Amino acid sequence: MGPAFVASIAYIDPGNFATNFTAGAQFGNQLLWVLLWSNLMAMVIQYLSAKLGIATGLTLPQNCRAHFSRPTTLFLWLAAETGALATDLAEFLGAALGFYLLFGPWFLARGWTRTETLFFAALIATVFVFALLALETRGFRKLELAIIGFVGVIGLCYAGELALVHPVWSSVARHTLLPQVGRNSIYAAVSMLGATVMPHVIYLHSALVQPRVQEQALRLHVPNHAYLSRLRLLFYEKLDVLFAMNGAWLVNSAMVIVAAAAFRGTHAAGSGISIEDAHRTLGPLLGPASATIFAVALLCSGLSSSTVGTMAGQVVLEGFLEIRFSVFLRRLLTLIPSLLVIASGLDAFRILVFSQVVLSFALPFALVPLLLLTSRSSVMNRFVNTAGTRRAGWAIACVIVSLNIMLLWQIATGRS
Repeated sequence: MGPAFVASIAYIDPGNFATNFTAGAQFGNQLLWVLLWSNLMAMVIQYLSAKLGIATGLTLPQNCRAHFSRPTTLFLWLAAETGALATDLAEFLGAALGFYLLFGPWFLARGWTRTETLFFAALIATVFVFALLALETRGFRKLELAIIGFVGVIGLCYAGELALVHPVWSSVARHTLLPQVGRNSIYAAVSMLGATVMPHVIYLHSALVQPRVQEQALRLHVPNHAYLSRLRLLFYEKLDVLFAMNGAWLVNSAMVIVAAAAFRGTHAAGSGISIEDAHRTLGPLLGPASATIFAVALLCSGLSSSTVGTMAGQVVLEGFLEIRFSVFLRRLLTLIPSLLVIASGLDAFRILVFSQVVLSFALPFALVPLLLLTSRSSVMNRFVNTAGTRRAGWAIACVIVSLNIMLLWQIATGRS
């Protein structure tokens, strides 16, 4: 077990902080059901991605290149790169904000401007992300354990926040189980969907299982034994997905619950609340420890998800185009948009939320190829999707596309 936990960090990245705190501040617990259904969809999607990787021994981008036409492959690559760029921007901004919230006051007190301090925090975050990426050169398991450690810290932080806010659990249960969405909340709902069901980890998960598949291939040469071995890998991957995705769902729900309990009914409810405002306000409302816990969780989220996002971008580039590219060089190149945003003084919070909407639109271009490939017996052999799995997968795709169409209509009519 381990690949699903690495993938799960993308479900609790800084984009989730932005969208969940906006949803909680503006709509209270009303959109908790979005997280529940998004998580159920994520579990199905991540399982299918892992199954494709285990059954074929290839990543999703490699399978796309092998089974689709060249124009289709190039189009899918462009859509995947768009999602990867939005991901990189959100996650690296989150890491920089985490450092800024923890250590920024010290620099501000010595005459640094906010932009200078945030830019310096981004440079420090860069060093830590490169250090995490370097772990993979010492073996995939070391990086997995490091990411699992970050997931654990984030979970503990939000367990602590929940203990401080004392939420109304009857309201939490009602809004988790009963769907409710209004005209004003559709943008927030789609942002939460984009932040929760992430396109880049659909590509990545099929690659994360490859070291295990390759290890088994070296040990076993008898065809039937190979099938049983992969069946065993798939069984453990089901458990991996179950624990990792539900853990991410609990953390996301905790973010909304904390924001609803702390900010609902305040000035933030009208226009949303930025990450900096949330950090600044949590201290007076819940005590200094709450603000520090929030910043630590954001920092862990930003550093780990930025590392995972870079790995996903690498899988996309190498799989679709067969181009060997240093992961460190890719990280360096994808830093440039984030550094430009920080240096220009643009609102990092609004960019975080917008990036999640971009990811929601990119999602079908990862999901549809996954469903097509895992439903083909010529690709999957004995691991091909059952009729029930196919129906569930296409229902998920229809929900995502429908929400995106609703959001486009709202934007076009000026109602978002």
